[in-house]
Amino acid sequence: MRPEPQDDRLLQLADALVQRPYARRGIAASSEPIRVLLVVDHALFRAGLRLLLHAIPDVQIVGDCDATTDIARQVARLGPDVVVLDLNMPGQDGLAITRVLSALERAPRVLILSMHSEEEFLLPALEAGASGFLTKEAVESELIEALRVVAAGDTYVRPRVARLLAARERERALQRRQPRSAAGDGLAALSTRERTVVELTARGFGGVEIGQQLGISNKTVETYKERIEEKLGIRHRTEYVRFALDIGLLHR
Repeated sequence: MRPEPQDDRLLQLADALVQRPYARRGIAASSEPIRVLLVVDHALFRAGLRLLLHAIPDVQIVGDCDATTDIARQVARLGPDVVVLDLNMPGQDGLAITRVLSALERAPRVLILSMHSEEEFLLPALEAGASGFLTKEAVESELIEALRVVAAGDTYVRPRVARLLAARERERALQRRQPRSAAGDGLAALSTRERTVVELTARGFGGVEIGQQLGISNKTVETYKERIEEKLGIRHRTEYVRFALDIGLLHR
């Protein structure tokens, strides 16, 4: 089976990033102000980002918003070069937002911020159209460099993570050339509700959030997860992400 064009793009990107990984230390300031829209739900964290970026001469904050905002409309109105997007916001799917923004006629670059590690969400974020990924523990110099890299049209991934991405993409390319009956059998063993729980878990939602979305208790969610883990032999969120990717739940 030939790899899909999207898979080819990610494999090429992964190999390129290993050869010239980012962050690029000491990247020069942009000659034109980088217009930035902050999309972060936590008010204190958003205020801290504003304060940090306000002091950077080549960064212009054109606006900020939270999970209650129509983000695509804000982008159309404000015309940012880069959207700094919190991946995990109540009632919002950061990956879905990234796909929407990436499909706009004048699409901004999307720099993802996440409390989750790159090992779990870097690949889904890049597949959704993001231009960079940072954990919220990143130091301020790394955030500034990431903004300049993605604003210049490149992709920002830390060197260690670039090597991880390349290794995973090569592994996925090999798997695509082999029968995928194991993933198919696992999918067939799940009920419709269990598949939904797998997808939401892979997207980073916790038990309480999943329960709220599905209208069930956290205890019921845990029961579903116990059944899922027994059927699939998985335990950790990274394994949920890997399985969801294998069966296509995160490619929508």
